[in-house]
Amino acid sequence: MRTLPTETPHLFGLTDGEAGYALLRVTLGLNILLHGVLRLVGGPGAFADSLVKAFAGSLMPTALVRPFALVLPFAETLVGALLLVGLLTRPVLAAGGLLMMALVFGTALRGEWETLSVQMLYVGFYAALLGTARFNRLSLDRLRLPAPVATSHPVS
Repeated sequence: MRTLPTETPHLFGLTDGEAGYALLRVTLGLNILLHGVLRLVGGPGAFADSLVKAFAGSLMPTALVRPFALVLPFAETLVGALLLVGLLTRPVLAAGGLLMMALVFGTALRGEWETLSVQMLYVGFYAALLGTARFNRLSLDRLRLPAPVATSHPVS
């Protein structure tokens, strides 16, 4: 059985996979962090009011929309900040993915297919990061967890 050689680090001591992972994780974290922060700056109540208005006439009851809308900016801020620094990355990616599932559900109920298409891109980013978490070297997680043992990958 042949084995693939391990990738040689070259960009600040990172492999291409590790550098690419850091780029995507940090950029997604910054994006989600700013979603949350800007909603908090505008006032969580004002954001919740706008979401309740947007869901008026949909199948989603106001009693569910308002609490979700009040929590969403805090959740986005936390998920974004943790992704930005790479702390608790895997559980945070799972939480972000679940948050996106809730947003996709609500957007589909409103029939906003263009917005839903953009949200599906975010789902893809979360899934890609979760599926390639082994490349998460430039992160606070790496400082607090032991480094994985390097192995060769069998090729069929």
